[in-house]
Amino acid sequence: MTAPLERVLYVEDDSDIQEIALMALVDLGGLAVKVCSSGMEALKIFPEFCPQMVLLDVMMPGMDGPTTMASLRTLPGGAAMPVAFMTAKVQSHEVSRYRDMGAIGVISKPFDPMTLADQVRALWAEWRETQGGTDAE
Repeated sequence: MTAPLERVLYVEDDSDIQEIALMALVDLGGLAVKVCSSGMEALKIFPEFCPQMVLLDVMMPGMDGPTTMASLRTLPGGAAMPVAFMTAKVQSHEVSRYRDMGAIGVISKPFDPMTLADQVRALWAEWRETQGGTDAE
């Protein structure tokens, strides 16, 4: 039996979107979520929080999502960390590009708060199946 998804690191620079996502993931989804407002903040929090999955906004000032993901990959525990992007840019060629970068999936914005936690868990479950059900920790 595999461990359920419990800890998510969420990186989003828009405070209104953060608030809605927190409600969706924590209050409705029962997940433990650490929110970061920038890629740099995420890189600092990542080792302390030990997330099981990272949700990254694509377009952020300073360090965008793809750059943040590349930097996370260099941290201890970050190389195999499942990362999903959250973005309004969800045309098929963009989604393919994000997957080619190593993302496990893309959640479109605007997202449905009622189903966000389920979407995140579905991406996690798909990723776990490709990993043979082993923990990434």
